[in-house]
Amino acid sequence: MTVRRYLDQRLKLHHLRAVEAIIAQRSLLKASTLLGITQPALTRTVQELEDITGQRLFDRLPRGVRPTEAGTALAQAARRIRAELRRLDEELDQLADPERGTVALGTLPVAATGVLPGALTRLKTEHPGLRVQLEQGRTEELLPKLAAGEIDLIVGRLYEPAIADGFLREPLWEEPISILARTGHPVFAQEPVTLEALRGYDLVLPTVSQRVGQEIESLLSLLRLTPTSPLRSSSDGFIREMLHATDLISIMPRLMMAGDLLRGTLRVVSLPVPAPPRPAGIILPRGRPLPPAAQAFLGCLRAYVAEIGQRGLAITLPDSSAR
Repeated sequence: MTVRRYLDQRLKLHHLRAVEAIIAQRSLLKASTLLGITQPALTRTVQELEDITGQRLFDRLPRGVRPTEAGTALAQAARRIRAELRRLDEELDQLADPERGTVALGTLPVAATGVLPGALTRLKTEHPGLRVQLEQGRTEELLPKLAAGEIDLIVGRLYEPAIADGFLREPLWEEPISILARTGHPVFAQEPVTLEALRGYDLVLPTVSQRVGQEIESLLSLLRLTPTSPLRSSSDGFIREMLHATDLISIMPRLMMAGDLLRGTLRVVSLPVPAPPRPAGIILPRGRPLPPAAQAFLGCLRAYVAEIGQRGLAITLPDSSAR
């Protein structure tokens, strides 16, 4: 027999906020602190929810709570509903003032240090009233947020999904793994640069995500560069300083040092072999139009990518339909 729960009449926004907080904190005490209410009040809210849904939503553990299957389903619905309400709020703001609004971006780490600063600078100049919410993470972490409407689009390296996931991927540029050195580096005295010349210099390498790390190691193998003990760092600032102050060279996605390349203090060393392709661009939700603020950002991103493509930093890809 089908149970009529009348969720549209009985569920309230404070119920949805409570579920999201509990899922995030995995603790009633921590969630109550986050929500600014007492733990007994939050416990009563959970009891109300379990009465409304007719399901147990959380298993009580010695330390904290764990969502049941029903609790997880409710939390996912809560995220979608609250994201839609935030989107409506933005649309109403934009109707009142077309230059107001917020674009919520997900970005992969390389894009965050590469194309985003230039694109956001252009956005601030052309649309000073728009706000930006930025969330950095791996693709697999950002896709659920894109699906739930918590972010408008994802910017960064486009990896082919293992199975079709229903998202639209539009390649805009390629950001090849490159060899970088300071502009006055002695390696540039010989053009074209040979493998023998490259082997004469020590490396400073970025500590990056597993995928990018594998691509760097693949290029090292392709070039037969096998450093015994390269200097490694997760700090872009440290790598930048070492490149400018020493004869170390680095191998990384070149846009990680986009600012220095544009200023001319670093240069790309011509590779003696073709670099493997690395398409990058945007990931969009299928069937959900971009809000005006996100459309404005995308226009600025396209313009900035075209600009750095003309200056040789990125390989601009021809216009293509999202796929």
